[in-house]
Amino acid sequence: MDLLLLLKALILGVVEGVTEFLPVSSTGHLILAGDLLDFNDERGKLFEIVIQSGAILAVCWEYRAKIAEVLLGLPSDRAAQRFALNLLVAFLPLAILGLLFGKTIKAYLFNAPVVATAFIVGGLIILWAERREHRIRIESVDELSLGDALKLGCAQALALIPGTSRSGATIIGGLFFGLSRRAATEFSFFLAIPTLICATIYQLYKERALLSFDDLGMWGVGFLAAFVSAFWAVRGLLRYISTHDFSIFAWYRIAFGIVVLATWHYGWVSWTSG
Repeated sequence: MDLLLLLKALILGVVEGVTEFLPVSSTGHLILAGDLLDFNDERGKLFEIVIQSGAILAVCWEYRAKIAEVLLGLPSDRAAQRFALNLLVAFLPLAILGLLFGKTIKAYLFNAPVVATAFIVGGLIILWAERREHRIRIESVDELSLGDALKLGCAQALALIPGTSRSGATIIGGLFFGLSRRAATEFSFFLAIPTLICATIYQLYKERALLSFDDLGMWGVGFLAAFVSAFWAVRGLLRYISTHDFSIFAWYRIAFGIVVLATWHYGWVSWTSG
């Protein structure tokens, strides 16, 4: 087994796990990290799909009690049924728009300038969201209505633009719609489960010709790295927002976006160009 390839898998797994649930864009970071590691070919793209499942499993494990409660309660519990319906409604906007425009987006927007610009714009929006008056009307994910779920789903759909951040769009959308920071963050976690599972299965089916048993070791390292780092990222974010706002992520996005734009403009780094 190529040790350099395993090291790349480890690094990308950590990048995926740490960034998937923070409002900083895992897709954007993986595009840029893939460029730096020279692992941005079709095999690299398939690897990114595979390691998503490690991040998904981390959230499922962290919220296993809630997930079990909902699944067991679906036949008769109105609260469980409402929660599941909210997730379905919130999932649909991104799923529909992704199917309609996914190929076009990948063809024209998966490049460093777009990702960096989305980083900066997203950071400015987070700062705006945190500086406006925040009137909380929803403290828990169980209080969401179908209308709230649909609005959050529309916010998540903005993440089709690479660099926007799926979790960031959902969380900051939640703040605009009157959710507490914890409710917005936790709903973004729960919404990630059907979103990422469906996206992973769909992409694996499309790219099944690239699947190879020779890559099992690389996938295993990336999967485990994504699981462990995502698990700690989820727990760390929940602890952090109990006493802090999201401004630090905004400044990180802005600074990182400026660095990427500068290195692209001056040719210091050979980013993928579109």
